[in-house]
Amino acid sequence: MQFNVLTLFPEMFMSLQESIIGKATEKGIIDINLINIRDFSKNKHKKVDDTPYGGGAGMVMMPDVVYDAYNSIIAKSKCNEKIRTIYMSPQGKKLDQKKVEDLAKQNHLIILCGHYEGIDQRVLDKIVDEEVSIGDYVLTGGEIPAMVLIDSVSRYVEGVLNKESIKEESFSNGLLEYPQYTRPEVFEGKKVPDILLSGNHQNIDKWRKQKSLEITKSKRPDLLLK
Repeated sequence: MQFNVLTLFPEMFMSLQESIIGKATEKGIIDINLINIRDFSKNKHKKVDDTPYGGGAGMVMMPDVVYDAYNSIIAKSKCNEKIRTIYMSPQGKKLDQKKVEDLAKQNHLIILCGHYEGIDQRVLDKIVDEEVSIGDYVLTGGEIPAMVLIDSVSRYVEGVLNKESIKEESFSNGLLEYPQYTRPEVFEGKKVPDILLSGNHQNIDKWRKQKSLEITKSKRPDLLLK
């Protein structure tokens, strides 16, 4: 799967070279293509923003620069279908498990990261298919939300993770995950639950399902209502 990221700060994405996503990139399962929007500025100072019409605080990213950066991806794409373009925005639909699994079915995505006071609405209307938010709060730019989206979606791309790991984690079945334990068997006087040491996998599965329900009821009762 290829993620094409339009950003003013490509260096922020270097952290994705680590851990599971980094390994998937090395294997060629995931490809993160970073496009610096500033490279498409026609201004000698590489200016990409200007003051908003109508007045107001801050600066707005100019439409032509963003559009040229977007078209650089389209021109090089060998994809026969329109590439789904996502704008990371606090005004978008909140990212959830269903959206993550839906996006993981795509072969290519374009992710647009805004900055400053945002991006000229005209180019958003022209190229963006949907806006996605990671929560009801505002960040300085779309880079961190884009990394959240890439990380969460990549985990559901075929070959990145073991299928069993995905099947039993939080939200995969609408519930939160059961508690996990490892060695040592006793830590600070607290022992691993006996059921997990029994070797009876049928009883362990029942225990885990029960704990999953209890934890969901305690921490996220809204999930049970769904």
